[in-house]
Amino acid sequence: MFTRRVNFDFAAGMSGNPSSPHTEGRKSREQLEEARREIARLVEVQSDDIIFTSGATEANALAIIGVTKKGDHIFYLPSAHASIIENIKLLSERGIKVEELPIKEGRVDCEKLKKMLRPETKLVTMDAVCGETGIIWNTREVAQILVEVRLQQQLLKSNFNNRALLHIDASQAPLTEKITRAHFGADMLSFDSSKVSVGRGMGALIAHRTIPLEPLYRGGGQERGLRPGSESPELAKAFAAALRAAALGREKFCMSAEKDRTKIVKIILETIPKVYINGGRVQAPNIINLSFPGRDTDYLVALLDEAGFAVSTRSACETDSEEGSRAVFALTGDYERARSTLRISWGPRTHSSGLVRFTKALVRAIQFIDRNGQG
Repeated sequence: MFTRRVNFDFAAGMSGNPSSPHTEGRKSREQLEEARREIARLVEVQSDDIIFTSGATEANALAIIGVTKKGDHIFYLPSAHASIIENIKLLSERGIKVEELPIKEGRVDCEKLKKMLRPETKLVTMDAVCGETGIIWNTREVAQILVEVRLQQQLLKSNFNNRALLHIDASQAPLTEKITRAHFGADMLSFDSSKVSVGRGMGALIAHRTIPLEPLYRGGGQERGLRPGSESPELAKAFAAALRAAALGREKFCMSAEKDRTKIVKIILETIPKVYINGGRVQAPNIINLSFPGRDTDYLVALLDEAGFAVSTRSACETDSEEGSRAVFALTGDYERARSTLRISWGPRTHSSGLVRFTKALVRAIQFIDRNGQG
């Protein structure tokens, strides 16, 4: 006789809790683990290397705070996302030594870094793609330097006992970069669902079990005991699908984005006076960062918003900063350029025709500001 199942485990939530032993819980667990396996295939790691989090902010915090202790030394990119910078500040307040990575011409200066590494250097943290400027950082070169320095010091029988770990915030990478761990040369990788889909509230830290991570807080034993709290199989499934779609469409998107970028930059340089493009040697094709010295770019954003285009002056996490773009200042050392930035970025759903309309609206808005003295 068929009996319709009724879920009386409302303490576990309306859908099955992956940690519960009943049928609904087991189904949720299988959905969660399938998403974990899919992401592991894409990143080319073992499935138990995947630690689900609420987003890249939490993943970055777990990577940075979770491996360091008093007496350690950390290198970081001064242009990195606020979720890295603020945790670096926190560790500095706790007595951990922190130091900026040397930058030269939009790259980490690896020759200089080689001389700056210390026996107590525990971690190097940087992003794969700068979310504000679109610079693609030379992560593999940095990884190679960490290996070379350790080998050299071992030959000299120095006190470099362990190689520094390399953590990469790869949140901005999936649309335009391969996302395998080997591609970045990383020990740990952070990802965020909102950078590849409309979904928010899900991210992942990729870290092998041999990396000695400590949880940020205590609770249940979920995610290897490193991220307590009931997991969300539905969000994990959507996140895995979005990463897979990004990987399948990456080459096509890069080709179209590069063409669109070239067209946009050409129009801007030909029609707008006193404008600077902020970037490095290697760029993500779908991010353009511009400086308009002497113009109020917050007002420019409002004008473009009225015209139907969503752009920003800097990272959303630092919108209220009065100092301008920290990423642009780290790159240029120019306060005026850092205070007058506009960040343009787009994804696979944005059509070339829409980008052309935006560029024309940008030119009109700048001309309006220049005519009316809105500097």
